[in-house]
Amino acid sequence: MSIYSEIKPEVRKLADLCVQSSQIDPALYTQYDVKRGLRDLNGKGVLTGLTKISEIISSKTVNGQSVPCEGELYYRGYSVEEIIRCLPKGDNFGYERTAYLLLFGSLPTREQLQEFCELLAFYRTLPTSFVRDIIMKAPSGDMMNTLARSVLTLYSYDEAAEDISVPNVLRQSIQLIALFPLLSVYGYQAYRHYHDGQSLFIHQPDPALSTAENILRILRPDCKYTELEAKVLDIALILHADHGGGNNSTFTTHVVTSSGTDTYSAIAAALGSLKGPKHGGANIKVVKMFEDIKTHVKDWNDDEEISAYLKKLLHKEAFDKAGLIYGMGHAVYSVSDPRAKIMARFVEGLSQEKGRTDEFRLYSSVERLAVQLITAERKIYKGVSANVDFYSGFIYSMLDLPMELYTPIFAISRIAGWSAHRIEELVGGGKIIRPAYKAVQEHREIDGKDKTAMQ
Repeated sequence: MSIYSEIKPEVRKLADLCVQSSQIDPALYTQYDVKRGLRDLNGKGVLTGLTKISEIISSKTVNGQSVPCEGELYYRGYSVEEIIRCLPKGDNFGYERTAYLLLFGSLPTREQLQEFCELLAFYRTLPTSFVRDIIMKAPSGDMMNTLARSVLTLYSYDEAAEDISVPNVLRQSIQLIALFPLLSVYGYQAYRHYHDGQSLFIHQPDPALSTAENILRILRPDCKYTELEAKVLDIALILHADHGGGNNSTFTTHVVTSSGTDTYSAIAAALGSLKGPKHGGANIKVVKMFEDIKTHVKDWNDDEEISAYLKKLLHKEAFDKAGLIYGMGHAVYSVSDPRAKIMARFVEGLSQEKGRTDEFRLYSSVERLAVQLITAERKIYKGVSANVDFYSGFIYSMLDLPMELYTPIFAISRIAGWSAHRIEELVGGGKIIRPAYKAVQEHREIDGKDKTAMQ
C-alpha cells in the first residue's frame, strides 16, 4: 500500500474527533419531526417533486384507508409488465423502445424506433484515441469509478458541453445512452488486462444490434451469445431503466440539474450515487450471500436447513453479520416488487438453458422462506417481498457477466431514466433544490480556556 493511502495515527486521532463532533441525539429527529432519508416513520416518501416519467404503486385506498397491494411500475403511464408482454416476438430492442418512451413520452412506431436506433448507432463511437488515452490509462478496480471518470472526460471532447438547452442536452443524452455499454465493458477489459494479466479484447459494436446484444458481443472474446441470453438481458435493462423520481440516483440527477450545471457533471453525480451498496450495488451483496448459502447449506431441497441458515443471517451469525437477508424488502414495495416477479419468469427459462435449475429452486426456496422468517422475527411497518436485486445478480451470473459489471449494467439501463428526468427538471423545474436542515448545535462563545489552547 502506498504511504499516501495508509491512515497515519495522526489521522486516526483526528477521525475520532470527527465522530465525536458529528453525533446527533436520535431523539432530536422525532422532536423536530425530521423525515430521515426523506421518508416518514411509516416509510412513506416526502413529496418533493412531480414527474410524468414513471410511477410506483405499492398501496391503494380502500374505504378511505391506505392498503398495501401488489406492486406496479409504470413508464409514462404504461404498465411495465404490459410493455414487456406486448413486445414483438423475437424482438431484442425492448430497451430501445423503453428509452424512447421515457425520453419522448410515447411508444415509438416502427419508423420512429428505426430512426432512434440509427441515432444510437451513429453516436456509439468514442472520440479518436479515447480508449487508448483515457480508458487504458490507470484503470480502476471499480468500474463505476471508471465510468464516472470517462463521463467527466467526455466533457473535454464536447464543444457545446455547457449548453443546457433541451436540444443540446437531448443530443448529449442520446450519446451517453449509446456510449455507456462501451465505456463500461472497455473499462472492464482494460482492468482485467493490466491487473489480472488477461488477454485484451476491444471489439467494435455492431450498428445493427440492440444494446443488450452489443453488451454481450463486445464483452465476450468470441462475440457469441444465444437469442435467449440477449432477450433476458434486454428485459433486465427494461426493468432497471427508471423507478420514479425519488430513488437516490434519480433524485441526485434532479438536485444537481437544478443548479444549472452541465450534463456530464449531473450524470457523474448520479453514477456516484448508484455505486453505493445500498442502491445499485445491492445485487452484488445478494450473489455473495448466495455463494455463502451454497457453501453452508448441504441439502438445497431441505427447507429446515435453509431456514436455519436464514435465521443465522437475521441474528447476525452468518455471512457479513449485518442481520440482513439481501434482496428481500424494498423502501416502497411491500406485497411484491413487480420487477422481481417479471424477472423470476425469465430466470427460470435461462436456468434451464444453462443447466442451473437447482440454483433457481434454491433461490425460490430462499425467497419463500425469507418472507416467513422476516415477518415472524421483525417488527415491520409493511410487508416484505423479494426485490429486483434478488434475481438480477443470478441472471448476470448465468450470462457469465463479471461481477465488476453488475452495477455498470444497472447504469447502462438507468441512463435512459436519468436523461429523461434531467430534461424534465430543465423544462419544468425552475428553482434550485435546497431542502432545510435544522441546526442543533448550541451557540458558544470563545472563552479563556479556548483562547489559551489557541495560543
